[in-house]
Amino acid sequence: MSFHITSSGKKLVTLIPGDGIGPEVIQSARRIIEATGAAIEWDEREAGARVFKRGLPSGVPQDTIESIRKTRVVLKGPLETPVGYGEKSANVTLRKLFETYGNIRPVREMPGVPTPYNGRGIDLVVVRENIEDLYAGIEYMQTPGVAEGLKLISRKGCEKIVRLAFEFARSEGRRRVHCATKSNIMKLTEGMLKRTFEEISKEYPDIEASHIIIDNCAHQLVKKPEQFEVIVTTNMNGDIISDLSSALVGGLGFAPSANIGNEVAIFEAVHGSAPKYAGKNVINPTAVILSAVMMLRHLGEFEAADQIENAVLVTLEEGRVRTGDVVGYDQGTSTTTYTDMIISNLGHKSARWRVRQHRPLQLPRVSSRPDLLTPKKRRVVGVDVFLESPQDPEQLGPAFEKIASETPFRLKLISNRGTKVYPAMGAITDCVDHWRCRFVSDRGEQSVSDEQVLNLLQRISAHYTWVHVEKLLEIDGALGFTKDQGED
Repeated sequence: MSFHITSSGKKLVTLIPGDGIGPEVIQSARRIIEATGAAIEWDEREAGARVFKRGLPSGVPQDTIESIRKTRVVLKGPLETPVGYGEKSANVTLRKLFETYGNIRPVREMPGVPTPYNGRGIDLVVVRENIEDLYAGIEYMQTPGVAEGLKLISRKGCEKIVRLAFEFARSEGRRRVHCATKSNIMKLTEGMLKRTFEEISKEYPDIEASHIIIDNCAHQLVKKPEQFEVIVTTNMNGDIISDLSSALVGGLGFAPSANIGNEVAIFEAVHGSAPKYAGKNVINPTAVILSAVMMLRHLGEFEAADQIENAVLVTLEEGRVRTGDVVGYDQGTSTTTYTDMIISNLGHKSARWRVRQHRPLQLPRVSSRPDLLTPKKRRVVGVDVFLESPQDPEQLGPAFEKIASETPFRLKLISNRGTKVYPAMGAITDCVDHWRCRFVSDRGEQSVSDEQVLNLLQRISAHYTWVHVEKLLEIDGALGFTKDQGED
């Protein structure tokens, strides 16, 4: 990744103060960075609530986008997504606009921060895929009472996040990476991350690679968190377990993060804008300060980064200043006083609490081709037709068998929310008005044509309301679709 160097020889960073408490915590981080003498220059821009209120639905103005395209590095405060105006989250918009596909969230026990886990040596990193999964936000109302969300997982997205996890482990001298998925249930989507992880892990023989089911991972994080070093996972799983993990070490006030892409990196705290505390000078800026430390390392400013991290550790270890989230807001140290103390501790090191040795992170390079995988053979073996109907399976089944008899298809089954209900199995299923009818070809090895699918849909639409269609693929001899509960 290339950085913009100013005429004064400094690295230019886009600075977005953000909403609520954002300007206060960003100012804290900025003061500390400037106190180190790091070669950083700021290009301050807007995003979030004030932009939404001006009528821009994305919350991200064009001049902010142009600044990020120029600097390639962002330090930002939390952004509010107001209720009643605006559209998508401005945070998510920024991540997607610049393909920051990896969200890195370090979780480390901090001195002077009381938790039930003190002394356990928690020091782990959650590496969360940041673009795909259910967070693609592709949703539809299939019937008035049934909503659909598409969970999209790509091989390219999996490969990028897996390689990033291993490279990040190497950059920090870590020796173990866990891949956490729900692939025992979602065998194609979550399973793709598991299969990609197992394949790519062979290229990193110096790092121990293990797969763990995500619910067991959450269980183990509470039971024995010190066993983890790096956890790589899908978007929604990562969102959940990274917040869980931050609670183990004192909460979101100590939770930094980096959104990493091959072209742009955005550094921010995990916490939100906390408007009830805005302007009161009481908020804990540690999460943003540590996010700035990650940014400095990304920029190659390792000495300044180590200075700041050591100063934070010394300040917390001394215990003379504690913010309100630790001791209560009625007696906590002000944001500015806490910042002043960190600045006074620059150049000091703790005898007990150590800063990891870091080396430059090697960003993964994956082919930019959209069709990353090219199978040798593929064919359409059938089609799933989703439809809306108040009828019951005993009425629908014979009707669709008759419709299929006039086509190259046969009705294999009807399911309701993933459970086979026709032909009847004797099960007790509380059905809704959303049915999946699976039609398979009776033409042997010949692939189903689009014309045949359209003909089937025309025949169905003469009597029923279909709402969604999925082709059933066979790719290199393997089925490209899952079976229903109860399907042979």
